[in-house]
Amino acid sequence: MVTSHDNLKQNLSRLPNKPGCYLMKDKREQVLYVGKATNIKKRVQSYFYVSKQHNSRTQTLVSKIHKIDWIIQNSEIESLLLEHNLISTHKPKYNVRWKDDKQYPYIKIHWNDPFPKVTVVRKRPHTNDGHKYFGPYTNVSAVHKTLSVLRKVFPYLTCDRNITGNDARACLYWDIKLCMAPCIGECNKNQYRTTLNDMSNFLNGRSSPLIKRLNQEMRLASKSQHYERAALIRDQLQALQNIVAKQEVISDKKIDLDIIGFARIQNDACIQVFFIRLGKIIGRDYYLLETKGQQNDPEILSAFVKHFYHLSSFVPSKILLPEKISDSSIVEEWLHSIKTKGSAKLLVPQRGSKRRLVQMANQNALTKLKIARDQWSTNLQKQTQSLKALQKALSLPKTPNRIECYDISHTQGDEITGSMVVFVYGKPLKSHYRKFVIRSIQGQDDYASMQEVLSRRFKQWSTSQKSLLQTKDSFYETPDFLLIDGGKGHLNIALKTLRDFGVDSNITVAAIAKQYEEVFMSKTTTPIKLDPRSPAFFLLQRIRDEAHRFALQHHRVRRRKTIIYSELDNITGIGPKRRKALLKKFGSIDNIRKASFSDIMSTDNMTRTSAQAIKDQL
Repeated sequence: MVTSHDNLKQNLSRLPNKPGCYLMKDKREQVLYVGKATNIKKRVQSYFYVSKQHNSRTQTLVSKIHKIDWIIQNSEIESLLLEHNLISTHKPKYNVRWKDDKQYPYIKIHWNDPFPKVTVVRKRPHTNDGHKYFGPYTNVSAVHKTLSVLRKVFPYLTCDRNITGNDARACLYWDIKLCMAPCIGECNKNQYRTTLNDMSNFLNGRSSPLIKRLNQEMRLASKSQHYERAALIRDQLQALQNIVAKQEVISDKKIDLDIIGFARIQNDACIQVFFIRLGKIIGRDYYLLETKGQQNDPEILSAFVKHFYHLSSFVPSKILLPEKISDSSIVEEWLHSIKTKGSAKLLVPQRGSKRRLVQMANQNALTKLKIARDQWSTNLQKQTQSLKALQKALSLPKTPNRIECYDISHTQGDEITGSMVVFVYGKPLKSHYRKFVIRSIQGQDDYASMQEVLSRRFKQWSTSQKSLLQTKDSFYETPDFLLIDGGKGHLNIALKTLRDFGVDSNITVAAIAKQYEEVFMSKTTTPIKLDPRSPAFFLLQRIRDEAHRFALQHHRVRRRKTIIYSELDNITGIGPKRRKALLKKFGSIDNIRKASFSDIMSTDNMTRTSAQAIKDQL
């Protein structure tokens, strides 16, 4: 074995000959790689044998390993589930990573509610909560467009009303035929839930039985001379058939399967998934991945399949792959365990129509990946040009690869908040954004507020440098360029704070004033006026505006809560528990004000006296 660490040698010798997961860590305890194995000891030791022909990325990984932890599991299925959870928690650098690393949207039908509403959510629980989920989808705007079309066919609820059927009037959506208005008794619970069940079937690709039933209902309504209802069903049918007409038929057999295509260029990969339901392509999506470490193509495919079907709301009976994955039998066993009905098979077709479908998916994946790489290259060139232009315009000592910008927001000194936004290589790094609630300042004092924000930021930096368990969070690194939204006074406050922490010589500081868009710097006696058409000016303005937006957003949230709390706190009999229950149910003071007495009475822990006090005072 090859290793330069005695403690690592001892660590390797203690590895168990059992199934489970292993975590490779560097000297800072950062998780570099998470893997699973039927025999942890054999698998981990294989990384360190000279005879093992590793690629350069794996050699780099091995050179950084300082410690190896492991978790023993009873079976390979348990190891697979644990591996996914560990990767999701630690996001290791050398595992396959989703390029955008975001939460994908789902359509959620709140099926547990008597009158289910329909929303778009970013998370789906791993355990069954009784609601229905569809997705994940990669494009949230496409999801909203789909729902806007479906709402014309299935007029679902979006509001938070307590449905009794006795409301005096319905909202505007009833007038424009985008809601069935159960709130005023226009439909009962069974009728409404039947419509939502039809929508669920349609989202699952089961459109034929629905269209057949609607045709029968339309003819029956026409025969009974209920012409208005017949016309409404006719419009629904036309909208459904317009959608279905775009679904390509690929098989006469009523089969459900997913077709997975794969393409890879260097460290970037793209997975294209075609969703086939009852023999028709009902949708397609692509996912961009970044690969590092020792992964070959089958390992990347395996990682994708496990991650995707952890998230997916539906597992088909067959999944077509471009090539076999090494742990296919374990993955099939796991898919069977999460599938509501029947089994799931991973197939690699060698000939015929199914092979042509996989090749089509592969070609689509390659096209998407090339377009994405071209876009990344173009964006990178633009960002590099902007950073070079900014360096030249402000005579910066080095390229400002990490820029931090700070802003203060308040309303006449109330609810003072601060923001920190981070741009790395010219792009916003939103995971490093931070909000600050100003604690030590009373009244309007922007200079003191800015000093508090910067002091807290660099105090966190100082602490992280002394810690043995350093983490790459937003406070660990110092910026190349620090920008303040303000003028000369704000600049002086920033310079003083950085001197207090001994980092003033490493960071270039500037302030940009809104009124004249002038840049103040310590080394110049007069402000710098940038060309408003230049890339440097556009970049600075964009970063400053983002800091302002982020601070203002935080301030508005806090101000809204304060207003709500103050109004409710002035009502006799409303304490923290009832206030929380009211806000949870109604969402805002306006909604509470508009609510009926019976709606308020139905709130948790509410008494008749307190409900009447709310009606009287609001």
